[in-house]
Amino acid sequence: MMEPKRFIQVGLGGWGLYWLREVLPRLCSAGLAAPAACVDTNPDTFQNAQRLLGIPPERCYTDAAEAFRDNPADFVIIVVPPAWHERYVDLALEHGMDILCEKPIADTMEGCARVYRKVTSAGRKMMVTMSHRFDQDKQTLQRAIHSREYGELDYLIGRNTWMCRAYGTWGAFRYEMQDPLLIEGTVHHFDIMRSLAGSNARTVYAATWNPAWSEFKGDAQALVTVVMENGVRILYEGAKNNASCLNGWARDYWRAECRDATLVLDNRRLLEIRGAVGVDSVTREIPLAQQEVWMNPWLAEMFVNWLNGGPEPPCTVQDNIQCCALLFAAVRSAHTGQAVDVQEFLRESLETAG
Repeated sequence: MMEPKRFIQVGLGGWGLYWLREVLPRLCSAGLAAPAACVDTNPDTFQNAQRLLGIPPERCYTDAAEAFRDNPADFVIIVVPPAWHERYVDLALEHGMDILCEKPIADTMEGCARVYRKVTSAGRKMMVTMSHRFDQDKQTLQRAIHSREYGELDYLIGRNTWMCRAYGTWGAFRYEMQDPLLIEGTVHHFDIMRSLAGSNARTVYAATWNPAWSEFKGDAQALVTVVMENGVRILYEGAKNNASCLNGWARDYWRAECRDATLVLDNRRLLEIRGAVGVDSVTREIPLAQQEVWMNPWLAEMFVNWLNGGPEPPCTVQDNIQCCALLFAAVRSAHTGQAVDVQEFLRESLETAG
């Protein structure tokens, strides 16, 4: 039996509380991990770590450098806003630690490229928790497409639409951002596109805007077209200012047009449709896949197993840099009105990062 991997969690409030409550108790009870210390700039959040993980007060820090210096650990869990990710990645690398980090790698493509260069140069392991595609319904669709039971995938249609037009409905900070929909929402759907198509992106064209009734400062509506390197085409609709919520968070719509069948995922139901409209049409519901856990609890387990010599998981920094490239290439497209070559954009970003 291997010794539990010791970790420091940075960020204990907000989404950090989710990690303390839903992810880490399972990991610790399985003997895979054990807390070494925790960090948050707000000491009021220490009670979360003390109550849920039993971390003693003397190992709760507001100063991350002090926590890392005083508490040897195998890896860090970074659950803070993206603009702070690079700072804690640097600390982890300085102390010879591996990294489990919330999405995205950083808040700009330049930051993502720098982190990628630093982590790979140091030879450390880093995984980014792109949790949405590891949800039960998206995994079921992905497995159905990749099984080839329905023939070759031709194209995909995706939709995620909300009624969040009133200020603060979707977190007040997002209403102040330049590209809230793409950076805070569609980043997950770009990752889903890559997983469903089984390919990285070749080109992206994004048209974004704000209707007159929007209270967002940045664009929160988008129509995006992506062509993948394997030839699969994707059309995506994203919106935060609609009059209804057709497919909100975790209940998104994806339609996969395969050679022999249409697969429709809509509000967590997956249908297989074959034949012409009318008596020749056959519709069958595909049961959702079953396993013990999904999303972040599953990702955290894959990460620690990787540290223990197990298989490399999805969403390593080497894989996720492609998701970041697609995201920020879409932002560039939205600002310039031009399609962007995603792989060339990634090469330029990595070269600039050194």
